[in-house]
Amino acid sequence: MVSTYVRLAWTWTRAAAAYPASFALMTVLGFVTTGLELAVVLIIFANTTTLAGFSRDEVLFLYGAAGVSFALSDMFVSNIDRVSQHIKAGTFDTFLIRPVSTWLQLTADRFNANRIGRVLQAGLVLGYAVAALGLEWRRAWMIPVMVVTGFAIFAALWTLAGAAQFVLTDAPELANAFTYGGQQLTQYPFSVYGRDLVRGVTYALPMAFVNWQPGLYVLDRGDPLGTPEFMRFLGPAAALALALAAALAWRQGIRHYRSTGS
Repeated sequence: MVSTYVRLAWTWTRAAAAYPASFALMTVLGFVTTGLELAVVLIIFANTTTLAGFSRDEVLFLYGAAGVSFALSDMFVSNIDRVSQHIKAGTFDTFLIRPVSTWLQLTADRFNANRIGRVLQAGLVLGYAVAALGLEWRRAWMIPVMVVTGFAIFAALWTLAGAAQFVLTDAPELANAFTYGGQQLTQYPFSVYGRDLVRGVTYALPMAFVNWQPGLYVLDRGDPLGTPEFMRFLGPAAALALALAAALAWRQGIRHYRSTGS
């Protein structure tokens, strides 16, 4: 499955690389665009020393960790939100007759390698924050775990939103509300949000496990909202549960689909 994805992605990458100037420009543009979000964080800290009790470098750590997870998911999975376009155009049938998973084909469809600029931007911020904070290395093992967990959570959200489009047909914005909206939510400490919202994105939609709960462990901080210590380690379980729900929803979406006959 991985090798098939790589071959499909490489095909689209070679096609894009045929226009090197355009490819380079879009990569730089992605880097700069996400840099504007970073600028907002820096502007906030130009006017204050802490945000909900967290220093600038701690917020940059949370921003970078969530940014890497989201950018990787955006790069490798987000094209699944094109499913409604294929359904309306009648081209989804072609994915069904191929001996490869429809999910894999859709996520690799029109693979956009120049999104690597967004990954690099978030990675640089995360690297800077880790160095600036001088984190205890006995806690640093959680950093790659939280990045992988965040990637899985965002990928599951995109899959759920894609599955919903088999029923709603014309609602790609649904994906944006939970994916891009979730990425915006995770850029800041959750202690800046209302308690009810934080409960919702912890126990219902597990966005708190992208970077907040594991980030508290890495930073050796208690949760200002009082969640138990063991919650810091539940990210992989939460990601697995959401991924299983997304896989089930995708299968149901495929079963719900009715061919256009084209």
